[in-house]
Amino acid sequence: MSPAGRDAVVIGAGFAGLLAARVLSEFCARVTILERDVLLDGGVRRGVPQGRHLHGLLDRGRAILEELYPGYTEELVRQGATTAEVLVGTRWYVGGARLTPTPTGLTSVIATRPLLESVLRQRTLALPNVELREGLTVSGLTGDPDRVSGVIVGRDGEAATIPADLVVDASGRGSRIREWLGGIGAEPPPEEELEVDLGYASRVYRHRDGQLDGQSSVIVSTGKNGRGGGAVRVEGNRWLVTLAGMLGDHPPTDPAGFQEYAGTLTTPDIHEIITGSQALDDAVPYRFRAATRRRFDRMPTSPSGLLVLGDAQCAFNPLYAQGMTVAALEALALRACLAGEPSPSELPARFHTAAAESVELAWRLAAESDLSNPGVAGERTVRTRLTNAFVARAHRAAHHDPRVARTFMRVAHLVEAPAALTDPGIVGRIVLRGTGLSLTSSSHRRTQED
Repeated sequence: MSPAGRDAVVIGAGFAGLLAARVLSEFCARVTILERDVLLDGGVRRGVPQGRHLHGLLDRGRAILEELYPGYTEELVRQGATTAEVLVGTRWYVGGARLTPTPTGLTSVIATRPLLESVLRQRTLALPNVELREGLTVSGLTGDPDRVSGVIVGRDGEAATIPADLVVDASGRGSRIREWLGGIGAEPPPEEELEVDLGYASRVYRHRDGQLDGQSSVIVSTGKNGRGGGAVRVEGNRWLVTLAGMLGDHPPTDPAGFQEYAGTLTTPDIHEIITGSQALDDAVPYRFRAATRRRFDRMPTSPSGLLVLGDAQCAFNPLYAQGMTVAALEALALRACLAGEPSPSELPARFHTAAAESVELAWRLAAESDLSNPGVAGERTVRTRLTNAFVARAHRAAHHDPRVARTFMRVAHLVEAPAALTDPGIVGRIVLRGTGLSLTSSSHRRTQED
């Protein structure tokens, strides 16, 4: 038997579940994915209520997908996705103004969530030892506090048991893992929560030549009023426009209210797209109340045969587009753990500890950004206050300094560590630019050349 076991069951056929199945296929004789929905390529899954809204795949995540699925980006483009270099073919407004355009070496893949997921699903299910079973709802685990031995599933009112050597919960932010653990007498993990009460509204428009000066997307981070949004050019020559508001200030879905809300953003770019384009559908809402992190890495003991990843482990504030990329990082962590051939009893602690490293960075970046909004309840440590003051100054510098803008975006895409912004050369630019001071003429010329 391999370290992961002969048979693995993955709960959920979303991004995290497909990535987990891809990695497990290297170590297990058989991988079965259980999905509650009946999947239709190109359609929005009922179990993904955010599926009709703007999604971002950070460049670190895209690179991992290329490693696991060579040609993934090329296949997306063949099916209508757009690619563009960040800050060159896309616009970003952060801290109330636009980041200065400059090459970043980062690639944005711009597509709808259904397309991103369907290509991943096609590639995963092409693996000879991976099977998808649709229309099955997992209602519990089998086993005891020491070992999970399978799952309980239901269809049409009838229950059955599927045995497994390894169960992976990738069922998303609606996971019932705490309840399932209680059902076998195991302790649930501690949780951390940060309430943001985020609301989305999204609508699709016909793209016209020349809009946004030919660029593929515009992203407006939430400003002091807690409002933001984005417009991205997706397959079918369409604009997918998403407006967002925090702390209950949610965008309306009626045409007049949607358009008026867009007019309150810090730049007119999105409002101009809305007023200059033909709407192709009605606006649809989505609400996200709180970011939640389940600390499986802090459990004193956990049953062997069970791993949890993706949003089931940590549901991030979707404003920061981290979820798919963190799921990809967790897949790499899983692969590294399995390659080390741990015993079944060692695997859960080893994996959850390794996965927590990727989760921690993304969680800290998002949480500190959320806590910069005075209306978000939460502890603001000295570190948080100093970090947010420094980041605000970095934003101001990035409005004018290409090198700061490039570094900031590479950190945001999880390609470089946050420490890149504390490099002495970058700090000097942030201090000068962030306080409104001018660099010397020679220094400015060097900046433009960097």
